[in-house]
Amino acid sequence: MMTVITHVTLTQGSEPEWDAAMRDRLESATQREGWLGNQLLIPLEAPNERTVVGTWSTRAAWEAWHADDAFLETRERMEGLQEGPSATSWYEVVAEQH
Repeated sequence: MMTVITHVTLTQGSEPEWDAAMRDRLESATQREGWLGNQLLIPLEAPNERTVVGTWSTRAAWEAWHADDAFLETRERMEGLQEGPSATSWYEVVAEQH
């Protein structure tokens, strides 16, 4: 099991539009093989930043999702709403509790 964490900074005023597109994107992930869960987080001290946490069975499943039509449609909607590129980190899950 793999967790991917992505940090982005949004342009001022674009937060509602970006959040709506990301919610659509994350909803589409629930239909993909290998998807296990996700979260969209807003840091309390930085309301124009976002952290996306996704958990997948494999990194290959996550990469396949990036070719999905729904993913590509949200990419178009989100284009230009971020300040610079996002930063992504991968983690192997060694323990999980709910």
